[in-house]
Amino acid sequence: MPLAISPADVEAAAVRIRPLVSETPVLESERLNERAGASLFFKAENLQKGGSFKLRGAANFVRQIPPGELAAGVVAFSSGNHAQAVAIAARDAGARATIVMPSDAPRVKLEGTRSWGAEVVFYDRMREDREVIAAKVLAERRGTLIPPFDHPWVIAGQGTCALELMRQVPDLDALLVCLGGGGLLAGCAVAAKAANPAMRIFGVEPLNGNDGQQSLRSGKRVAIPVPDTIADGLRTTCVGAHNFPILQALVEDVLTVTEEEIVEAARLLFKELRVVVEPSGAAAAALALSGKLPAGVERIGITLSGGNAEPAFLRGLLD
Repeated sequence: MPLAISPADVEAAAVRIRPLVSETPVLESERLNERAGASLFFKAENLQKGGSFKLRGAANFVRQIPPGELAAGVVAFSSGNHAQAVAIAARDAGARATIVMPSDAPRVKLEGTRSWGAEVVFYDRMREDREVIAAKVLAERRGTLIPPFDHPWVIAGQGTCALELMRQVPDLDALLVCLGGGGLLAGCAVAAKAANPAMRIFGVEPLNGNDGQQSLRSGKRVAIPVPDTIADGLRTTCVGAHNFPILQALVEDVLTVTEEEIVEAARLLFKELRVVVEPSGAAAAALALSGKLPAGVERIGITLSGGNAEPAFLRGLLD
């Protein structure tokens, strides 16, 4: 079976989203390299407009909606970063955005979503199904649903992150990407393998939410209860149906990090690189900085996928 996207889809997405999406820098630190025992290249998607990589997929999706359908608006469900990304992309296109968010969504992400003009509808993530709530909103208001990760347009847009990174640092031998629903990992895997077929690609999940690891190692998608992790953007319960075949074909393994390792990585990134990275965004870096790198890798690209950290989390890092 063909995969959901091709390298050409990622290239086309890069052209499509260029007017709205920034090319983010690659950050380096000699001290972090010494700690990891390897050369680390951090792709700073925390500095993207909206504070995360999610704008790439949302922009690629919105820019392909036919004008007649776009006039009815867009609907999305998200814990925060996808919410902000859809709000930004919709505002840029002059479309109404309604976002279904969990009632316990981080305040900074909720406020950010509203600041871009989106309307928010809340749900209880422990008792309600966000897709069911979004379907009700669509039935009432019409419009187009933009999934957070399980759609070819979203996957292709997210892959532009690795497309940029491979051009900025062309001689990488491995790539570490955080894994929630799999949109970023799947898109980056397609782009990276096209540029370098020998590239070793690893997903990184919280130990408390390792549905992707279970899925890849068992050969089938595994669903888990809503995981208890500080990494709110990685609290997905199952890898996307479009995403999983890509992970099976191109990703070597999915590895895990503890809650403590995530927090320590965010602290080190703040201290050494002077950047704010939310827990979800620090997961891939946590693998490298906690001594868990796979053997044989020397030059590693790492996604810092988001920077929308709660004030209380930042105070903890400073303390």
